[in-house]
Amino acid sequence: MRLASLKSNDRDGTLVVVDSTLSRAVAVPQIAGTLQQALDNWSDCAPQLEAIGDALEAGRAEQTFALNHVRLASPLPRCYQFLDGSVYLSHMEKARRARGAAMPSNYATEPLMYQGLSDHFLAPADDVPMTDEALEIDLEAEVGVIVDDVPLGTTAEAAGTHIKLLVLINDWSLRGLTRVEVPRGFGFVQSKPASALSPVAVTPDALGPAWDGRKLSLPLHSSINGEHFGQPQAGEDMYFDYCELIAHAARTRALRAGTLIGAGTVSNRDAAAGYGCIAEARTDELLADGEARTPFLKFGDVVRIEMFDAAGETIFGAIEQRIVAV
Repeated sequence: MRLASLKSNDRDGTLVVVDSTLSRAVAVPQIAGTLQQALDNWSDCAPQLEAIGDALEAGRAEQTFALNHVRLASPLPRCYQFLDGSVYLSHMEKARRARGAAMPSNYATEPLMYQGLSDHFLAPADDVPMTDEALEIDLEAEVGVIVDDVPLGTTAEAAGTHIKLLVLINDWSLRGLTRVEVPRGFGFVQSKPASALSPVAVTPDALGPAWDGRKLSLPLHSSINGEHFGQPQAGEDMYFDYCELIAHAARTRALRAGTLIGAGTVSNRDAAAGYGCIAEARTDELLADGEARTPFLKFGDVVRIEMFDAAGETIFGAIEQRIVAV
């Protein structure tokens, strides 16, 4: 099943069920007006939404319409909580090397995670407002999961049943500020502006064998101004999986339905896979040649992030955004 949110006067958008080609959709106000409402009542809503999805695929759904991705908000235009991990150790190592920081002492036994901005997510086709190119604007291509209610103390073994949807994330970062903000020891604020989610959120069953219940094993493609930047494999070099991230987050708190959990920038140790963020490319260039050549993003640059299935069809739709000055 595939779900999306149309832009509306309501900050939470209007929930729609989307077909497998991401070209047609149907609104479902009789089931849930928003995705958050559906997640709050998932056990009741999910079977009804699935039935609409099946009818849509069979050409039997009523009041369908052509899906214009420009009209889409992020599937969750805002959510109660966004927890972002950093489980690809090659990314962690390079990002920290770039700002002159050491790896944390417990990196191999406990996931790194921070609480991100969640009161709004940028729409996947909207411009991205930035204040200053000098802040070193960077993309971060990620895969995230959205959960239902997760009880306090949920274990990694039990966490998988709480994963209801997957999305792509562009977790925009300002590298010029991370070097200043992170060493202060109180987390990201100014260096993490609003992120964007993929046009469509997808249930695990729709991902086929690429989803094993704990991780998604497909390449995540990124381009800048139409030029290929990277396609690291999301299931490789993932030191902690989504179930372990959920258990880590739920150790001392219950997680409410609609919580989004990211795994951090997808990163492979094999440099042939390319990159999911500019900071990694610059670190590799600096180590190899003594000079970082890949520039950070500028006003007018367009970033695209997308994932394809084994048949080459888009799964989540594309996050494609232009950076603009404000």
